[in-house]
Amino acid sequence: MLKQLGARVLGLWDNLKDRMPGGFAGKIIGGGLAVYLVGAVGVGWYWSQEPETFSVREHVQSQAQLNNVKEGTVGYATTTTMICIAETLLDKRGGYLSNDRFPPGLWLDNVPNWEYGVLIQLRDMSRSLRKDISRSQSQSTEDKDLTVVEPQFNFDSNSWILPSSEGEYRQGIKALISYRDRLADDNQNDAQFYARSDNLRNWLMDVETRLGSLSQRLSASVGKSQENIDLAGDRSATQSTRTPDLQQVRTPWTEIDDVFYEARGTAWALIHLMKAVETDFQGVLEDKNAEVSLRQIIRELESTQENMWSPMILNGSGFGVFANHSLVMASYISRANAAIIDLRELLSRG
Repeated sequence: MLKQLGARVLGLWDNLKDRMPGGFAGKIIGGGLAVYLVGAVGVGWYWSQEPETFSVREHVQSQAQLNNVKEGTVGYATTTTMICIAETLLDKRGGYLSNDRFPPGLWLDNVPNWEYGVLIQLRDMSRSLRKDISRSQSQSTEDKDLTVVEPQFNFDSNSWILPSSEGEYRQGIKALISYRDRLADDNQNDAQFYARSDNLRNWLMDVETRLGSLSQRLSASVGKSQENIDLAGDRSATQSTRTPDLQQVRTPWTEIDDVFYEARGTAWALIHLMKAVETDFQGVLEDKNAEVSLRQIIRELESTQENMWSPMILNGSGFGVFANHSLVMASYISRANAAIIDLRELLSRG
């Protein structure tokens, strides 16, 4: 990232210095631009540091004490964690960068892709809350606040103004806080969080498909031949257009670091959501003896958050001299995904 940022600054400087007026005025303008560009590199580096993980248990306890909520309110951990994830997305170093239109945010791409990975998990969980977890059955009505939360988090992630992405997401956070407060209010019963195994399985299915796609895109950093298995297992299945029996799959080199940081953001959000789910679905997990399975998923995801010691994402061949960071990330993501598949199967047993 730093190397790319430096190259962009140097390119901009070369273009500008040829157009600057000569004499003393030109020197003043040139000096000011040089200071600005150097400062932009430093600010860009500072903004590009990903947020650290936070303790879900401690954060939920502090929020419960602050809001005078009794311990063990079902759904409080998940909703509080979602709120914290969303606020971190907007209030981290540099704020929300995906819709920036001016340097240095305009030049950065790693953190915006990290933000997108986090945002996708917020969208999936908010949809699961609205569609399944807050409803007792298919004929029950949707929660009034969650009908606001889901579309707000699904707002365009690149909108700069009128309205801005940040403004829309903050409205989603406000509605999510309202839903959480109603959950914890004993005098109200119109807000519910049903911690059932089928609701947990449905959300895990969404996570499974997201991680499966990321794993494939990460693995394709070196290119691979892939058999067409789209219709495998069903002789009567059909598809819209014919595809080759053998396909060459490769992630474009310009997108390799984008996919890597999207995976980092996805895993960061999932670590916290999984820990929150461990609290709210504790009874279900104990009944299925599945606590250890969930903890293993969390361990695999935590491995994706280790410090990056390389200034750029390396893309060596599979068994080459240089590292391939995408393949390492794909290994952790695939193992977490396999553990999720096992957990879903475990939860489906009677």
